[in-house]
Amino acid sequence: MSDYRQLAVWHGTILGDDQVDDFKEFMLEHTQTRVEFAEMIYTLPDVKNGKAVPDTGDRGDLFFYVHNDDIPQFSIQRFKIDSSPPRWWEDVLDNGGGAIYPQDVLEKYPKTW
Repeated sequence: MSDYRQLAVWHGTILGDDQVDDFKEFMLEHTQTRVEFAEMIYTLPDVKNGKAVPDTGDRGDLFFYVHNDDIPQFSIQRFKIDSSPPRWWEDVLDNGGGAIYPQDVLEKYPKTW
């Protein structure tokens, strides 16, 4: 896995266990990027004034690693994906996105830069 160090998150994207190979092929075809599936994470509810916001949370987010050599091209090619593009994990954290992930996820995937 040392060739896959950059973690990315694709918000609102659900992947079944039997779809991992399809996902890898999709990313290679549409972004010319080699990826490795990490896991599916379901978000916590948003919190405002100490209370959970109704109808938030439980969104499926796809966590995956980008091959080190493919990071520069993925940085640009990801914007060609029709839906909301995948984001770097560090950007998610820097923009307050860490609040919607369980503590064990934040500990498992610490900010690396």
